[in-house]
Amino acid sequence: QVQLVESGGGLVQAGGSLSLSCAASGGTFIIAMGWFRQAPGNEREFVAAIRRIGGNTYYADSVKGRFTISRDNAKNTVYLQMNALKPEDTAVYYCAAVTTGAVIIRSANTYNYWGQGTQVTVSS
Repeated sequence: QVQLVESGGGLVQAGGSLSLSCAASGGTFIIAMGWFRQAPGNEREFVAAIRRIGGNTYYADSVKGRFTISRDNAKNTVYLQMNALKPEDTAVYYCAAVTTGAVIIRSANTYNYWGQGTQVTVSS
């Protein structure tokens, strides 16, 4: 079992920055962790992901160059630094972890553990 606890998020003006954290606990080896987001009326979409071993990172085109995902394996924590935020970044952001199976890093179906979500609102 893995528990994911997110923190961060909030309200920021366009052009501003926010940082999200996701702390994992439970002892199960995590292959990769990712961030997804879901705006009202939209499907959940991939934002960024990082592999535990090697640290390879992956980004959605919409956030590339603005968001940075990083990890601290000793703390079992993943971070998402969000810069140059836009109103269209407004959504509930979810942390996710995958512990088993084939990993399709950008697919939500790959991930078997999810956080509770944290709201990010970017005002224009």
